[in-house]
Amino acid sequence: MGQAFRLNVLRAAFACWALCVAGSGGVAGEPQHAIARHGQPKHAAGFAHYEAANPDAPKGGRLVQGILGSFDSTNPFIINGGPADGVIATGNVTESLMSRSLDEPFTLYGLLAESLEVPADRSEVTFTLNPLARFSDGHPVTADDVLFSLNVLRDKGRPNHRFYYKKVGKAERLGERKVRFVFESGSGTELPLILGLMPILPAHLLKADTFEQTSLEPFVGSGPYKMTHIDAGRAVTYTRDPNYWGRDLPVVRGRYNFDELRFEYFRDDTAMFETFKSGGLDVRLEDDPVKWFQGYDFPAAKDGRIVKAELETQQPAAMGGFVFNTRRPMFADPQVRHALVQMFDFEFANKTLFNGLYKRTQSFFERSMLSSFGRPADGEERRLLAPFAGSVSREVMDGTAILPQTDGSGRNRENLGKALEILKAAGYQTVNGKLVETKSGRPLTFEVLVSTAGQQRVLLGFKADLERIGIATTIRQVDSAQFQARLRTYDFDMVQYTWNAASLSPGNEQTFRWSEKADGSYNYAGVDSPAANAMIKAMVEAVEPAAFVSAVRALDRVLRSGDYVIALYHVPRDWVAHAARIHIPTPEPMTGLSVDTWWSVNK
Repeated sequence: MGQAFRLNVLRAAFACWALCVAGSGGVAGEPQHAIARHGQPKHAAGFAHYEAANPDAPKGGRLVQGILGSFDSTNPFIINGGPADGVIATGNVTESLMSRSLDEPFTLYGLLAESLEVPADRSEVTFTLNPLARFSDGHPVTADDVLFSLNVLRDKGRPNHRFYYKKVGKAERLGERKVRFVFESGSGTELPLILGLMPILPAHLLKADTFEQTSLEPFVGSGPYKMTHIDAGRAVTYTRDPNYWGRDLPVVRGRYNFDELRFEYFRDDTAMFETFKSGGLDVRLEDDPVKWFQGYDFPAAKDGRIVKAELETQQPAAMGGFVFNTRRPMFADPQVRHALVQMFDFEFANKTLFNGLYKRTQSFFERSMLSSFGRPADGEERRLLAPFAGSVSREVMDGTAILPQTDGSGRNRENLGKALEILKAAGYQTVNGKLVETKSGRPLTFEVLVSTAGQQRVLLGFKADLERIGIATTIRQVDSAQFQARLRTYDFDMVQYTWNAASLSPGNEQTFRWSEKADGSYNYAGVDSPAANAMIKAMVEAVEPAAFVSAVRALDRVLRSGDYVIALYHVPRDWVAHAARIHIPTPEPMTGLSVDTWWSVNK
């Protein structure tokens, strides 16, 4: 189930785009059970369940998961505070109008809304709520809750919500269970799906004027779980609601099988791993190949109480790396960034730290047909990029660009020499063993912000190479609360960070990685590129499947050429270790690892 499979999946999903730009092929005003971003919905009205979910899965048991960090708020929709995990996750507590399919790249089916209506140009959308929909306190979900959610998230929510929902030019209540959203001109064709995924909040329990304040009160939603126990900063427990209104819906059947979900927080990964080994946690998602292949020789793994699974994934790999904060003067110069990219010795780090088990991440859409790596730009890409001369390097454009390589010996002299030449051309010179800016005499020095000891280990070899050419570097490890606070306000020079994997249908969320500047966005690199903005716009507005793929690849080329990140590595599969009593169905859903499809074999 590799590259060819993913290619076929996307081709199939895109094949009938032109026939169903309005979702399932309906005309304006006709109620639809589903809407697809790229193609027709796979499941017809009245389908039984998602293929990735087992309707016969037993209910019961408990799942305990470990989280690095801490929390001081139960509201995940605001910038302030660190939110407790599990409120949003796959609709545990809060639900959206529609459910994202587990079986398709980006298709939504009815959840709180039983149907939707969209015109062919997707300039508006009307949702009709399910008459059974209830919050966990028994209060019905109404059109007023939908409008309250839109307004409070647009005005008080996180930057991504503010950005999305401000594109709604008109929102109106058409009845107790019906709402209509009309979009501003030029909003693209994705917005009906974005509104379909809007979390619906209880207007009778929340107030707009206090919404941005952190709280440790249990957050109330309409989902299958209630937040039942909060140990501030340490643990949070969710209990399955026996009166959950949506338990018989096709999009729910076979999911949310555990009676209890518990998230326990740890300050460092070592403590979390030790707790897992002793049976205190039920599951561990492993991203350390050395630990995966050498660290599971403890008694519970040997006697079968803990089992390991390697799951093939259809999702693009996450982009992780050393991120340049281009808001800082020294990294505003692309030549400086390009020079430092030359200096990271991946082969040596991979060999000495990871037994050569990682793969180098070459693309922001690695592991998918959306990647531009190794592919020359097609005619549509060249047309899109033509107005932005110089935004893409010749090598990236013709598909020959590859990140610097070494022999893995640790003697990175050739690449260090290239970096030094680039820096000299950028206006730096060596004075008394230090690299300084010729005009100002200021030394080139910076701090790297990290949150774990493991990140420090990866950086040590890079730091040593930087010092060889006269660049003084400080590695600053801070606790999770400080790390998140400094990330949120972009208070760093360089940071090791991993953006969650992009989906097979990237869209508006790319704005918050590579364009949006507001506090709380994920644009940690401070990308300010008209070319990137234009490629995101083209991607969101694309109608034909080929044009969509070309726009994504063109964005990939702009980001790769900008040297905003010293890209690191990724694991080839999803590595999961879990208690033997936990059953993880295979194959993995198209949308990635989905805990809500798991169940407990022994209650």
